[in-house]
Amino acid sequence: MKTKTLKKNKINIITLGCSKNLVDSEVLLSQLKGNQMDATHEAENDEANIIVVNTCGFIDNAKQESIDTILQYVDEKEAGRIDKLYVTGCLSHRYKDELENEIPQVDAYFGTLELPNLLKTLGADYKHELIGERLTTTPQHYAYLKISEGCNRPCSFCAIPLMRGKHVSKSIEQIVTEAKNLVKNGTKEIMLIAQDSTYYGIDLYGERKLKELLEELVKVEGLSWIRLHYAYPSQFPEEILPVMAQNQNICKYIDMPVQHISDNVLKIMRRGISKRRTYELLNTIKEQVPGIALRTTLLVGHPGETEADFEELKQFVKDFKFDRLGVFTYSHEENTHAHSLADDIPEHTKKQRAEEIMAIQEEISMAKNQAMIGKVVKVLFDRKEGQYFVGRTEWDSPEVDNEVLVDASNQFVRLGDFANVKITNVESFDLIGELVKQ
Repeated sequence: MKTKTLKKNKINIITLGCSKNLVDSEVLLSQLKGNQMDATHEAENDEANIIVVNTCGFIDNAKQESIDTILQYVDEKEAGRIDKLYVTGCLSHRYKDELENEIPQVDAYFGTLELPNLLKTLGADYKHELIGERLTTTPQHYAYLKISEGCNRPCSFCAIPLMRGKHVSKSIEQIVTEAKNLVKNGTKEIMLIAQDSTYYGIDLYGERKLKELLEELVKVEGLSWIRLHYAYPSQFPEEILPVMAQNQNICKYIDMPVQHISDNVLKIMRRGISKRRTYELLNTIKEQVPGIALRTTLLVGHPGETEADFEELKQFVKDFKFDRLGVFTYSHEENTHAHSLADDIPEHTKKQRAEEIMAIQEEISMAKNQAMIGKVVKVLFDRKEGQYFVGRTEWDSPEVDNEVLVDASNQFVRLGDFANVKITNVESFDLIGELVKQ
């Protein structure tokens, strides 16, 4: 075993899962730094002697990755390379008792709402004056901004309410303050995130207030792009559409997970919306916000999804031609409504259905990208990778959407800056271009 020293503790935070988890890790990092503690986020070759793993518990693959990561650091602890291992986040919240029994080598487990307890265990005080401030772990020019926590929706397949609780909105004032602090530190683009961003405000104000929130955020000086994620289709607040159309610093982009289109499956999923209403809403968005890019997520293999339902979904993807699309296979999650149904669709069938959907989407994406050849687009550059500068248009969110590549061998752009790019070539999910001199 490693000999204990009087050397000051150093903490490294490891984040798994979605952007909402990343924000939680950033808040933890800010609190630790505010306590003058030596803390890092996913530092490579780090000398940290304390590890905090922020887990994801959304679906089987994510749960397995979280468990594998915990076990990896258990090995590090048993080899004497680290002193303490703490686990927090969604998996820990949902399965705390089981994890304590099965992996007792972890020093303590914490749920998603136990930040003050985690800080106390790490020897830090919860500093209320740091609420609304955080150190970002993303590139300086963009950041995720969580506008609410939890979810009140009854979707059959989703375990998020079990891990994150009921919907709780931040106040408009608190969100605007956080946005101003981010901009002050160099942020040019914020991604508004929540379990359900369109439910925003009901618990605080008695009605949906996403429109009013957007109207206040567009006034934040220096904020170039505001991007809306996770818009639930049922009872979508259409009053936000004119605000999006009229304000240039709101990206013409909505991430709306429709999940399915078959009335049969939508009913089993308890989505609170029909096929007809879904089509009406999507068409209304396109009409009221010209040039908007619509991103969606679909779920295949849900209990009760027939071959006919799946064919209907494929036809929907072909007909509507989403700009961006992702697909999940159904995961049978304990204590969800769908867990009471038979998980009767084989895994290989689920996987095949997902692959069929993505094959259709790849063709759609290629056709849309080919239509961009010769056009000049505004691009925000995120990183340099190999021989390319890599950036995004306002129709693309980081890590999940298309990217724009510019040859770095004969052109230069500063990371975090906007530049105009003429598209000269395309791939299925990438655009290739050259800088246009201003």
